Parts: sequence; structure tokens; C-alpha cells
Amino acid sequence: MDKKDTCEIYCYDEEKVSRIQGDLQKINISNVAQLFKAIADENRAKITYALCKDEELCVCDIANIIGSTVANASHHLRTLHKQGVVKYRKEGKLAFYSLNDEQIKQLIFIAVAHEKEDKVNV
Repeated sequence: MDKKDTCEIYCYDEEKVSRIQGDLQKINISNVAQLFKAIADENRAKITYALCKDEELCVCDIANIIGSTVANASHHLRTLHKQGVVKYRKEGKLAFYSLNDEQIKQLIFIAVAHEKEDKVNV
């Protein structure tokens, strides 16, 4: 680490630190971290993005979109379901997945916009 990117003396704003520590105690930041961890895998990010573009997709569609086997896609979908990112419904022998809520879609679109902006600013 370069000395330019660290404080040269130790001091802190007690009011800010106390306020933010209090805020952190009111939320379950561990669940927030788990959400980001769930979509941090490239295939799960692709699946989540695909479900942003179409409201509902079957496992076979998802497997083809991400270029994987149905078994691999199912594995990723189970992880996303366990973390509350997606929900599913069965229709006969088919399993259809969709995003669990609109906030997930917003997170993905914000991340994609951020990535595009970074390319422009390089």
C-alpha cells in the first residue's frame, strides 16, 4: 500500500463513526453480502441478467443462454434461489425461473451501467 492512500495520522470523526455503526446494527449487512456473493459468480450474474431481460425463463433456456448443461444451470439456479435472488414455478415437467423482486433487477442494471461508464472513462 502506498503512503499516499492512507492517513498519515490517526484521527476519526466520532459522530460519523457512531452514527454509521448504529446504522449497521439496525440492518443485516451479512444478508446484503450474501446477496452480492450469490451473483458474484459469472454464470449466476449471466442468469440474473438474463432474467432482467425476460420476466421468466425455463432451465433449458437459461442453460442455452449461458452456454452450459442443464445440470450446471440448475446448480446455479438453486444457489440463486437459496439466496432469495430468484423464485421458480413448475408447469408440468418444466421449471420456470424469475427474479424474486424488482430491486434485484435495479441492482443488475446499475452494475451494468457502472461497467459501461467505466469503459467510457478509460
